Amino acid sequence: MQPRVTVHEAAVKLDGPLLFLRRTLDVGLGEAVEVEGSDGKRRLGRIAALDEQLVTVELLEPGAGLALADTVVRFLGTPIEFGVGPGLLGRVYDGVGQVIDGGPPLAVRERLRVDGLPLNPLARATPRAFIETGITSIDLLNSLVRGQKLPIFSGGGLPHDRIAVEIAGHARLRGEARGAAKDEFAIVFCGIGVPHTTASTSAAPSRRRAHSSEARCSSTSPATRARSDCSRRASP
Repeated sequence: MQPRVTVHEAAVKLDGPLLFLRRTLDVGLGEAVEVEGSDGKRRLGRIAALDEQLVTVELLEPGAGLALADTVVRFLGTPIEFGVGPGLLGRVYDGVGQVIDGGPPLAVRERLRVDGLPLNPLARATPRAFIETGITSIDLLNSLVRGQKLPIFSGGGLPHDRIAVEIAGHARLRGEARGAAKDEFAIVFCGIGVPHTTASTSAAPSRRRAHSSEARCSSTSPATRARSDCSRRASP
């Protein structure tokens, strides 16, 4: 992405992750922006709201150190994009697709929108392949099938993180479904707003699977800084 327009001295208010700018040009909702302060650090954001007077930018990185008078905003002219390539699996990313596992940059072959495109539910194949999670209560009472999401809601002090780790580390397709699958089976684990310790714990099973000829990756929504992990069981 190349900067389309750079605006100086347009910031009028900073409220948490929201930066309010005087509207001096036509821009679109969801458009990516770079916000640079006097410290020289560039922070990624996107346009969250518009009216006749103001443009509201949602910062996707911490806004500490920004001063309204010195803030420079670059409108990039495109939505936030995520680079994909053959090395995607086996890595850990933040909520906007930046590598955060300490490894080398991803070899990008294509760039896709982080927020994705609308999906026609009628175009999906009917989910049929049973997924064995290794947790009896889920497998018997709330069985999962390939392509299905499994949200885990919990309260303080309950072992929701351990359950998620168990599923990410052990879930698999049963023999017949695995043999008939045209594509490799992937487990996508997304953690939204989880503490650093929980995120590190969640990543551990995938690292072990990657070292045993299995891969992992991660992804989250762009609106939150989320630590995610994703693992794939290699076909036998």
